[in-house]
Amino acid sequence: MAIHLTAAMRVIAMGMTSVIRYVFTLTTTLIITKRAACWSLFIMALTGLSASSFAVFAADIASSHFAANSNSNSNSGSSDAIKSDVSHIQAPISKTIVTTIQQTWQLNLLKEALRRSDSGYKVQQMSTQMNQKRKVEEALAGTVDVFWSMTSKELEETVLPVRIPLFKGLLGNRLLIIRKADETRFANVKTMADFRQLKAGQNRYWPDATILEANGLPVVTSYQYTNLYPMLEGGRFDYLALGAQEIGEELASHPDPALKVDSHILLQYRSPAYFFVSPKRPELAAAILAGLESMVSDGSFDEMFNRELKIEQLYREAKFEQRVIIRLDTPDLSPLTPIERKELWLDLFSMQGAK
Repeated sequence: MAIHLTAAMRVIAMGMTSVIRYVFTLTTTLIITKRAACWSLFIMALTGLSASSFAVFAADIASSHFAANSNSNSNSGSSDAIKSDVSHIQAPISKTIVTTIQQTWQLNLLKEALRRSDSGYKVQQMSTQMNQKRKVEEALAGTVDVFWSMTSKELEETVLPVRIPLFKGLLGNRLLIIRKADETRFANVKTMADFRQLKAGQNRYWPDATILEANGLPVVTSYQYTNLYPMLEGGRFDYLALGAQEIGEELASHPDPALKVDSHILLQYRSPAYFFVSPKRPELAAAILAGLESMVSDGSFDEMFNRELKIEQLYREAKFEQRVIIRLDTPDLSPLTPIERKELWLDLFSMQGAK
């Protein structure tokens, strides 16, 4: 590596384009990963060339280099490797945003909100699976532009919240996955005191874990969501609480004949889910908010929400009004939460439930 760096410095007099061409030629002999990115930083520092200008030079030179070597079997491996590496340094497309969002409703909503804002943004999905902590870290670094999450005070202070509840509060209305053998035990729950005798399972990175603990409920956590299902079956805790709109699909994706969705209890707390945007992209947060507000205003948000999440069917199957409601406080709910805007919420929070 040192030999190549020295060689590159010796040819600085050759001119900027020649230096870059020389660097890309040298990278064919390197075996370390991301070698193009490493050389990019070196040459940018060496020549004073801006990142965007460098990307244009590099892409042009790399293309010429690939064409010259396309018929060479001996260099095909190096050429492919360089092609892969150059993709990391091409000029950024200002209207492209990177997101971790995979779910159909949230992704469709994001795209429609951006379309409404007339911003020209294009959404690029990341295939990498990330936990909550990692998403925040990547957003702070600018690698991820937008993700979605249930809110918390810490999250709202760290990244940029777009305070339009994605599920109209539905995510804070939780049904329980329990062991079939415990069905009668849950059916006997009438009060908060009864419910406190049961132990919850939660992902440590989810805000729910903190909410349950703050309300005096015993909680067992795991840093891996998928571990919760065998832990529940094995008796480590008594229930796993998930949003009413997601619980059926989640249980189906983790099939276990010993588990079922409880039909008796609704665990309820005010904790909306928002889009969260990297602090490096405030203009993106503004565009998403403008688009969502437009959808709320003309009724298309509700129309899309009811259609994609099959709300009428969910109400029929969940029988919310026939359940015992266990209401929890959310101690660190932001005072900026738009609770007073009734059009943003379902009417579930006003239900009395079974007596």
